[in-house]
Amino acid sequence: MILDYIGVKEINGSLIVLDGVKDASFEEIVDIRLDDGSLRQGRIVQMEGDRVVVQVFEGTRGISLANTRTRLMGHPMELALSPEILGRVFDGAGRPIDGLGDVFPVMRRNINGTPINPVSRVYPKNYINTGISTIDTLMTLIRGQKLPIFSGSGMAHNELAVQIARQARITGEDGGDAKFAIVFAAMGVKNDVAEYFRRSFDESGVLQRVVMFLNLSNDPIIERTLTPRCALTAAEYLAFELGMHILVIMTDMTSYAEALREFSSSKGEIPGRKGYPGYLYSDLASLYERAGMVRGKPGSVTQIPILTMPNDDVTHPVPDLTGYITEGQIVLDRSLAGSGIYPPVSVLPSLSRLMKDGIGEGYTRADHAALSNQLFASYAKVMDARSLASVIGEEELSPTDKKYLEFGKLFEQQFVTQGQNENRPIEQSLDLGWRLLSTLPRAELDRVDDALLDKYYKPEEAARQEVPSAGDPETAPEQES
Repeated sequence: MILDYIGVKEINGSLIVLDGVKDASFEEIVDIRLDDGSLRQGRIVQMEGDRVVVQVFEGTRGISLANTRTRLMGHPMELALSPEILGRVFDGAGRPIDGLGDVFPVMRRNINGTPINPVSRVYPKNYINTGISTIDTLMTLIRGQKLPIFSGSGMAHNELAVQIARQARITGEDGGDAKFAIVFAAMGVKNDVAEYFRRSFDESGVLQRVVMFLNLSNDPIIERTLTPRCALTAAEYLAFELGMHILVIMTDMTSYAEALREFSSSKGEIPGRKGYPGYLYSDLASLYERAGMVRGKPGSVTQIPILTMPNDDVTHPVPDLTGYITEGQIVLDRSLAGSGIYPPVSVLPSLSRLMKDGIGEGYTRADHAALSNQLFASYAKVMDARSLASVIGEEELSPTDKKYLEFGKLFEQQFVTQGQNENRPIEQSLDLGWRLLSTLPRAELDRVDDALLDKYYKPEEAARQEVPSAGDPETAPEQES
């Protein structure tokens, strides 16, 4: 039996309150018909006896206390799914906005998903090649992993997200690009940024393997809380029903958390740290833990959530909690960005906790792990040398420390710096790493065994590759002549 409840008890922001509602369920979808005949959707977000609180997706403007008719639909919010979603663009609530009409669904799924049984999880192995040297070599992205990017306001995280989506590839016997796709979710972005995402994918020819969910900054904040769930539902369908390997890029998770904070405040919940709800950790975990691989299913879901740290504060609740849940992080550095380095990846605080099992012989190359360890160790000594030089002056440094300063300049100019359209194979990145290490004295390379040094340490080749530091007017002309 279908019942319409006429009138509402209260209106508070994006919430309406109904009394006398029977047989309602938490997260149940409702249809709300206004006086003028227009239809809106909402979901039940709070229940106290026969009183329910409904979150209205399109906002409560124009809703009447007396004549509004509310109908319970008997199911949670669902997303229409079919193989046709590849190449399509949706809004934050999963409605098509590309002018190609509705999706004819093969199935519909609850956007909240179902937890993956820990016993059925498969340990992530095999890597995803992004074509970016710092990520592929030093913090390798593994299939089934969740590896966030910690950025700051105004930095190049949008460009980096597009480059990863454009260049990401899987290797091995898993079907190549035919079995690989991107689910891209943008939350709270401006119109020009949304258009940049869409245009970049279209012009590079990868749009046909991308599913886009765009929530604009002027869209309802309630829709923003649905966007990552819709994106992950689409990813799970493609991965576990169609057997594809899916990379989910979600930007910006800070916008999502702020929408959650505003929604929590409108419900009158007691705020936690910096006003965020006390359940922020479990809410983020309900998104991040939807990454992984399932035994018996050929596909995988890999996540790269991108978040901007307010005031570049890594202890802010959103990056802080994200770091607890995920398996590493890629940190972008504002000082590197100010020096004109792209992508401004800060190497030392970045890591991938799962890379050790997805690199090496049979995956990338046998020397990958040792090279990565040595690059980290050598760059850490660069930081020490720079700190010492700032105190006593560069001319007072030992010859070895001066060598490290030269290595640091070359490392940032040749290895970290990379064009937005430059796609480096993993072999090229590894060879470049060895060439840079060869500028250091062999005795300093203490994280690599002699067999690898005999094969890859070639100081004579490194000497031919050295370039002067950027902006050095005295040595640059000599080098060119």
